[in-house]
Amino acid sequence: MKPFRVEIPQEQLDDLQRRLGDTRWPGELPETGWSRGVPLGYLRELAEYWRTGFDWRAVEAELNRYPQFTTEIDGQTVHFLHVRSPEPDAQALVLTHGWPGSVTEFLDVIGPLTDPRAHGGDPREAVHLVIPSLPGYGFSGPLQQAGWDNVRIALTWARLMEQLGYERYYAQGGDFGAVVSLTLAGVAPQHVAGVHVNFLVTAPPADPAALAGLEGPDLARLGKMQYFLSDLSGYMKLQSTRPQTVAYALTDSPVGQLAWIIEKFKEWTDSDKAPEDAIGRDRLLANATLYWLTATAGSSAQLYYELAAQLPTAAVPPPSMPPLPVPLGVAVFPHEMIQPIRAFADQAFPNIVRWTEFDKGGHFAALEQPELLAADIRAFVGALRP
Repeated sequence: MKPFRVEIPQEQLDDLQRRLGDTRWPGELPETGWSRGVPLGYLRELAEYWRTGFDWRAVEAELNRYPQFTTEIDGQTVHFLHVRSPEPDAQALVLTHGWPGSVTEFLDVIGPLTDPRAHGGDPREAVHLVIPSLPGYGFSGPLQQAGWDNVRIALTWARLMEQLGYERYYAQGGDFGAVVSLTLAGVAPQHVAGVHVNFLVTAPPADPAALAGLEGPDLARLGKMQYFLSDLSGYMKLQSTRPQTVAYALTDSPVGQLAWIIEKFKEWTDSDKAPEDAIGRDRLLANATLYWLTATAGSSAQLYYELAAQLPTAAVPPPSMPPLPVPLGVAVFPHEMIQPIRAFADQAFPNIVRWTEFDKGGHFAALEQPELLAADIRAFVGALRP
């Protein structure tokens, strides 16, 4: 393992500013808002702030406050933050992001999770945090081989935790991070003490009669899933079939990269008019800048290709995970793009020990509601600890 610091050469930042200033902008139909994609006026204003007001060096300094490392596992560079709690009897937790996220989305939960005493929490719930960048994402890029699916990533996380000396630990994640965390429990149940997720897909049973007992809120969740599959999932189809093709545009144009992912922060969050209703502008741009500076738009999309058979489609519901051999905690945020149905979840995951329904927040919980998410994770870990 090698210590790592984020130190982007100034030439790369100058190149980003130049490219932003030289953007060739498309036209736009009048009065379409967000219905056909990211509005031109909004993106132009955000891109200008990115060029003239955003401070990447401040993001670097914040990341470099925490110990970071790189190692090589299974032929792939893996970057991770390793933040030890000041509490001597803290337990370990591996925290995994998804797409289009990165390790930057966890900056506001590191303190509350590792040092709850300083944040008004119970010190018995403290954890040591291991926060890896998914292979092909951020400083774990570029990918060296094909085949990096959820099982291979989970096996890599198990080896990483072993190398760090953690015999027993918890796993947490949202989006792909939830899939990896659940898979980690399946491949290393003797080491994973429990899994907490803030994203869980519950497929309807094959028997239509199972839908008969659902009430209004659950039917609404089914409708929301169908809306996602029919209207919001175009990116998924493209990235799961032709990730290399989309990589050229996103790697060449920072505004293209920004538009591609900022749309998700609008559609998947607890926001009204713009993503900034849910997440601070500098946090949004920190994430987009990391994708740009590491040129990982294409390599991050490869995970969709690897998991294409497991992704939901308009014709086929998402498959259920196999029975989970460890306790499971589920945090449900109301503006999540796909929300789980408890009756279906109990059938697929009989080991659910904690289920929390929140009244605000969406898909990027660590960015939108860091205090709520951190408190729920701590409570889950605290209830299970010996």
